[in-house]
Amino acid sequence: MRVAVLSFAHERAETYARLLHALPDVELVVADPEGAARGRDTGWAYAESLDEVFAQRPDAVIVTAETGRRRELVERAAAAGAHVLCEHPLAADESDAAAMVRACADAGVRLSLASPACYAPAFAAVRKQIADGAVLGALTTVHGACTGPRPAQGGALDTHAPALLDMVDLLLGGTPAQQVYAQTNSVLSTAPDVESAALVTVRYADGTVVSLDCSWGADGDLSATAGPTLSVIGDKASVEFTAWPRLLGGYDAAGSRERWVTRGDDPYAVMLGAFLAAVRDGNAVGPDGATGLRTLRVIRAARESARTGQPVEVPVPVP
Repeated sequence: MRVAVLSFAHERAETYARLLHALPDVELVVADPEGAARGRDTGWAYAESLDEVFAQRPDAVIVTAETGRRRELVERAAAAGAHVLCEHPLAADESDAAAMVRACADAGVRLSLASPACYAPAFAAVRKQIADGAVLGALTTVHGACTGPRPAQGGALDTHAPALLDMVDLLLGGTPAQQVYAQTNSVLSTAPDVESAALVTVRYADGTVVSLDCSWGADGDLSATAGPTLSVIGDKASVEFTAWPRLLGGYDAAGSRERWVTRGDDPYAVMLGAFLAAVRDGNAVGPDGATGLRTLRVIRAARESARTGQPVEVPVPVP
């Protein structure tokens, strides 16, 4: 299988390329034509242009470009018949995101989101319990938290909220949000337009109420959650999900700091493996472009709610 990584603008692009290069059944090609050509000296097959990439007819592409360039790359991949794994957000503008979803649907290729926790086997087990209904009963409430460290760029609503909202979207089977209320602050970012703390409450069309903490952890605080956690509450029982549970913890005297170890499976490797298996088998896995579009609407409403201090209704476009 030939897989292309398009751009090294995103901080995880090199991680994806390294993991793909290690797979024996993957032929990797990388390209960074609008950037600093950072993939040229890695030893991986490097394409000097997008035309060169798509002339090789990749089976799948990983889009890790700047947000403003993602629509172009996704549409080119779809036109070439390549399945797409795209970083969040799909686009800054809803109309661009919708166009990306349409382009992939029209071309018959899958548009998947790089939301690692959604691909975890443990999360699949939670989804199965909810769908079955025998143990949890009717879903009523979800509490979620993603309080990892300060990201390289972007505020809490851009970087931490999508991981939680993607999982909730899958748990609810794509049920749209109806109303969003959010409070934010910028205490840790020191930039008024970059929120470091965000509490978001969402009411969905089926009546489910979701409360999410998507704030940054303090610098150097390893006790902060490294990955998303969910408490899913039904009318019969509840279930707890931790994406990367803390398995072993202690104090490192040499570094004068707390250290802890999570589970052994690399979440990015699991996500890439699931995506490539879906490309081979034609099965749907993880959040798709429609999920990304719904997540984008909730985040936009949350930002408006934080600005006005009022709940915001989420319009659902008529197909």
